[in-house]
Order: sequence, then structure tokens, then C-alpha cells
Amino acid sequence: MQHPAELSPLGKSSAYIAHYSPELLFPIARAPKWAELGLTAESLPYSGVDIWNCYELSWLLPSGKPVVAIGEFRIPADSPNIIESKSFKLYLNSLNQSVFDSADAVAETLTRDLSAAVGKSVEVALRSLDEVTAEGVAGLPGRCIDELNVAIEHYDEPRPALLSCDASRQVDEALHSHLLKSNCPVTGQPDWGSVVVEYRGPALSAEGLLAYLVSFRQHADFHEQCVERIFLDLQRLLQPERLTVYARYVRRGGLDINPYRSTGPLAIDNRRLVRQ
Repeated sequence: MQHPAELSPLGKSSAYIAHYSPELLFPIARAPKWAELGLTAESLPYSGVDIWNCYELSWLLPSGKPVVAIGEFRIPADSPNIIESKSFKLYLNSLNQSVFDSADAVAETLTRDLSAAVGKSVEVALRSLDEVTAEGVAGLPGRCIDELNVAIEHYDEPRPALLSCDASRQVDEALHSHLLKSNCPVTGQPDWGSVVVEYRGPALSAEGLLAYLVSFRQHADFHEQCVERIFLDLQRLLQPERLTVYARYVRRGGLDINPYRSTGPLAIDNRRLVRQ
């Protein structure tokens, strides 16, 4: 079955257009992937957001002088569409030789175009390099499980059977790993990320979680769907009082993607990680 993104610029030779071209954005409906997971737009068991950070954003002032900035785009997790990442990059590059009166005018344009593409309101913030530099590099909360002595056998597809928990012990904890990797479903290129699991419920086996996360290593799917699959598998196992799963992916083409899914309100630290 053809993946919807195969109709996009992804994996194809593309001309880089340097003047404002919103038609370059290529939306992909979330519904087919939700259906694979047994979900519909009306039955999502989480709230959340996909945060895209853009490090290759530039435009021209009326004087002809270029401006560079770092863009942050927050796309609701229940929006009808995502945006295919290469088309997003091509669209952002189309601003390079376009004239805007101010950063506010750029932000308004981005908000309008991205919201139209995903079918829901997108939050846009443009920040200076000095602002982002002052924030520094962040670490992840909780315990890193990457040094656990685990024998790994499965890399071909997500294996929820590797997960287990101790129902007799209730915990409130955060675990993280930097060993998440999956592949683009169209090009096969690797997507590298760090993942965080924060929950209150039966004690999760950290060894099982690590083996499960590594089982995504040859799995082909987009960032958002990988995080949703992890969330759902953990929710089915734990039936937790609270659960948050998010991944901070390494940037490609000047964009990093950071999907967050949670049963409750989110407090998001969007400072970049050392690999971002």
C-alpha cells in the first residue's frame, strides 16, 4: 500500500524556491495512522502537541538586509493533519528572499499557513539566537536506562510483549533513553531520538522498557506515530493514574520534531538536548 508521503517531495529531487510559496506545504492526514492503532479523532486517549524547532529560518527586511531567527511551532496532537517534513523545510526556505516588514509579520504569515495546512491553530514563536543561546542545553528528567545489561534480539518492529510491570508496587517516576531509532517510512533514512516516560502506576520493568524501545530500531514510521504507539502500549499495560510519553528527535534539514502525548496537562521544557 502506498504511503501518503510518497506523493510528497520526500525522497525526490526538489528545486529550492527562494520566494514565499505556501503551496509547498504538504499535509498528511493523521486518521489512517490513528486507525492502525485503533483510534479515531473522537477517541484519542491523550492530549498533546508536536513541537517543531527550525534552525534555518531567514527573511529580508525592506532594506534588503537578511534576518535569521529560530522558529518554534506547536501543532496540536489532535489536528487533522501533520506536515511532511521535507515540504515544511522547502516552505521555510521559500522565505529566504522574501521581504517582510517585521518579525511579527513573518510570525503572522507562518501562523496562517501552518494552521491552514494542519487544520487547527498552530502556535508560532520566533526567537533570536541570543535568546536560545542563553537557555543553554537541557538534560532529560528521571533515570537513564541505557546502561542496563539487557540482551537485545528484536529490531524489526515494536514488541509490546517485551514490556512488563510489577502490579504489587506503585511508583511515580520518570525514565528516559537515548537509544530510540526508527526509519522514515518513505526514504528509509534513520530518525534518532531520546524518549521520556513519566508515569504514576504499577512499577514498569526498566529492562523490558529498554528492550521494547530498541525494538523500534528498524521500524518504519513517522516520529508522531512512534510516540503514539509507545504511549498506547504503556497505557494498555500499566493502566496508570498518569502517563506522559515524549520524544526529542535529532534535527534533519534544520528541523527537529518533538511529539508529546499525555493523559494530563503538560509542562514542556523545549530547551534543546545535546544532540539537537
